[in-house]
Amino acid sequence: MTGHVAIVGGGPGDPGLLTLRGFDLLKQADVVLVDRLAPRSLLDALRPDVEIVDVGKEPHKHRRSQREIEALMLDRARRGLRVVRLKGGDPYVFGRGGEEAHACAAAGVPYEVVPGVTSAVAVPALAGIPVTQRGVTQEVTIVSGHAHPDSPESTVDWDRLAAGTGTIVVLMGVTHLAAIASRLVRGGRRGSTPVAVVADSAARVVVATLDTVDGAADGIEPPAVVVVGDVVALRDLLAS
Repeated sequence: MTGHVAIVGGGPGDPGLLTLRGFDLLKQADVVLVDRLAPRSLLDALRPDVEIVDVGKEPHKHRRSQREIEALMLDRARRGLRVVRLKGGDPYVFGRGGEEAHACAAAGVPYEVVPGVTSAVAVPALAGIPVTQRGVTQEVTIVSGHAHPDSPESTVDWDRLAAGTGTIVVLMGVTHLAAIASRLVRGGRRGSTPVAVVADSAARVVVATLDTVDGAADGIEPPAVVVVGDVVALRDLLAS
């Protein structure tokens, strides 16, 4: 008997922002493989017999490799169990959800992907920053800042982004924030472009420019969302 895998996007951390479908699947789960940034408080409401496995990844510190997580997920499903892979944000936005869905498909294990509210949009919104705004910009690009912008590991076209005027949302970019800002200015984006670094679910927001964000954001630790563009100026009107 083969079970089922649900790859569920948990949203930006607030349990109230989990979708109804995701919550229903979580309540039915026999096994939950949970990420570090998933809404963990929801686990307290599960049945006492549910197996909860912490597979969260921290910078430079992984409890389990991605392949180990996939193997565990498939093993439990093959035992006929209902598995929920509870992730932060959206599974398909830098969440490795595509890799896990592919693993299920290749193994012939039934699976479902439940979209989540991505932090790339939700966290700026909580800080009073819409990533698009009529009359300001009709374009937003979400990129990973995990790799140094001048590193061969980075596949982001920083020159194209620097030459444009749209909003840039950088996830996992705190470590290389100074290098990213410098790279954008070097590529042609004006140094006075507003930048917001939003941390702790918008409890802490630093607003600066590409020229000044390096020093201004000292002390902010991951995870944080970086927003680059003129929409940042709207925070003065929209932040509650």
